[in-house]
Amino acid sequence: RSYSSPETEGQLLNSFVQYFGDSLGRKVKRMPLIEETVLPGDSLLTLPVVVIGNGPSGICLSYLLSGYRPYLSPEAIHPNPILHTKLEEARHLSIVDQDLEYLSEGLEGRSSNPVAVLFDTLLHPDADFGYGYPPVLHWKLEQHNYIPHIVLGKGPPGGAWHVSKNFILLIAKLREVVLVPDMAKEEVELLGPINIKSDRVMPEEIACYYKHYVKVMGLQKNFRDNVYITSVSRLYREKDDDDRSQLNENISTQHLEMEDEEKSLIKRNWEVRGYQRATDGSHVPFCLFAENVALATGTFDSPGRLQVEGEDFPFVLHSMSDFGAAISKGKLRGKADPVLIVGAGLTAADAVLCAYNNNIPVIHVFRRRVTDTSLIFKQLPKKLYPEYHKVYHMMCTQSHTVDSNLHSAYTSFPEHNVLSFKPEMKCVLQSASGLKKILKFSVALVLIGSHPNLFFLKDQGHSIGHHSNQPITCKGNPIEIDPYTYECTKEANLFALGPLVGDNFVRFLKGGALGIARCLAIRQKKKHELMESGDGGDGVP
Repeated sequence: RSYSSPETEGQLLNSFVQYFGDSLGRKVKRMPLIEETVLPGDSLLTLPVVVIGNGPSGICLSYLLSGYRPYLSPEAIHPNPILHTKLEEARHLSIVDQDLEYLSEGLEGRSSNPVAVLFDTLLHPDADFGYGYPPVLHWKLEQHNYIPHIVLGKGPPGGAWHVSKNFILLIAKLREVVLVPDMAKEEVELLGPINIKSDRVMPEEIACYYKHYVKVMGLQKNFRDNVYITSVSRLYREKDDDDRSQLNENISTQHLEMEDEEKSLIKRNWEVRGYQRATDGSHVPFCLFAENVALATGTFDSPGRLQVEGEDFPFVLHSMSDFGAAISKGKLRGKADPVLIVGAGLTAADAVLCAYNNNIPVIHVFRRRVTDTSLIFKQLPKKLYPEYHKVYHMMCTQSHTVDSNLHSAYTSFPEHNVLSFKPEMKCVLQSASGLKKILKFSVALVLIGSHPNLFFLKDQGHSIGHHSNQPITCKGNPIEIDPYTYECTKEANLFALGPLVGDNFVRFLKGGALGIARCLAIRQKKKHELMESGDGGDGVP
C-alpha cells in the first residue's frame, strides 16, 4: 500500500487519532492519508458515528451522543395527563432508554415526525397555545453512555446561522432556537446583551450562542471546522475473501444488480472523504471510516429557481444575504421603483419586513391563495410570531385587483406566476385566470425555498427520498426515514435529521437527535454484549 507522507496529514487527522485512539481503546499511532487510487486497509481507524453538518441538528445529536440523558424531573407534571402517566411508568429511565413509539402515540404538533413532537412537548409543553410551561425534563451527564463520534462542518458550530447573520432581519423567538437542555440562566448569558423580557434574539446572537454552546457543554472535542466532504460511499467485500480485499462503490451498477453477484457481496462500513481548509488556504485531504453516518446538513445549499427567461440577470437575486448586502451598501436608497419579492414562505416574509423597515416599497408575488391552509403563516401562533402575521395581514388586505393601482408601501399579487424577466428591469406576471401584467422594479428577489446539495452521496442522494430518483427537498421530497430511529429506510446505517427530513424549526429537529441517539445506544449495547460473550460477529468492522 502506498500512503502519502506523515508531514501532509494535518492537524485534523492527528487530533482524530489522539482523541479517538484513547476513546476506542485502540493503540493508533497515526492515521495516514490515503491516495485516491489506494484501497484502505482494515487497520485504519473506524468511528462509530460521523455526523456531517455542525448546525443545530449536528450540535443536538453530539449532545446526546456525548452521554447527556434527559429524565423526568421529580416535581414535574406534564399538562397532558396521558403522556404524564406514561412518563411516570418509567420515571427511573432516561427518555433515551424508553419506547419512543409508545410515548409519542396520540400526540399532535407542527411536525410530521412523531418523535419530534414528543421531544418538543417535553421541552416546551403546550408552547403552541402560548403557554410558558417549563420543561418537564432534567439532564444528567452519564459518561458511560458516550458514543465516540465526530461532527464535521464547513464553518464554526451553528451552520447556516453564521452565513445569514448581519443580513436577515428576522427576529427569532428565544425558546424556538435554544438547544437542549432548555434555556438556563448561564446559557442566556452566552447570548450577550439581549433583552430577556422581550424574549427575542437576532440571528447574529443565535450564531454566537451555538458556537459558545458547543464549548460550554464540553462538546468541542467532537467538532472539526473548515471541513468539506467530497464523498460518502459504501464499501463492499466478498463474503469468502480470506485476504479481506475490498470493492468500493465504484463497482459498476450492472455488476451489483446481478443476483448472483449480490449474494457474494456484503456491505461494509462507510468511507468518508474530504479535505480540511488550512489557515493558509491549502486543502488537506482525509479519509475516515464509519459504522454509521448521520446527515445533518440542512437545506440551505442551493436556492430554488423559477426556471424562467431572464432569471440570470444580475438584478435578480436568490438569497437574503445578497438583498441585505444591497441594502447595507445603499444600492436601493432613493429608488423610485419597488422591490419585487417572489415567494410565500418565512424567508420571503423576512425580505418583506426588511424592505418595509427600510422604507422600500414592495411588490409581493406568490402562487397560492391567501386562504390556502398550507401557507406557513397558518401554522404559526399569532402570539409567538406577530411580525410574520403582520406580513400575512398585508398579503390579505393589500392585494392588487384589476382596477387598482399599486399601494405605496406594499402590494401583493396572490395566485400569480412570473413568466419572465426583461433586461429593462421589468417582469411579466400571469394571474390564475391567464391575464398578464408587466411591472417595473428596482431589484427582484426570488425566495421560493432552497434545496440540500448531497453531491457527496451516490446519485446525489436521489435514491433515499420518498420519491426515488428525484432531488431531495424539505417539503416535496424529504429523506425517507424510520419515524422512530431516523434511519434511512433505503440505506442501513445512514441517518438523517433536521430540514432533510422536513423539520425546519430548531424546536423539532431535536427529536431527530433523540431518535438517532436511542437507536445507536441500543446497537452499541448489543455489540458490547456480543463482544463480552465472545461472538465477534463476522469480523467486519
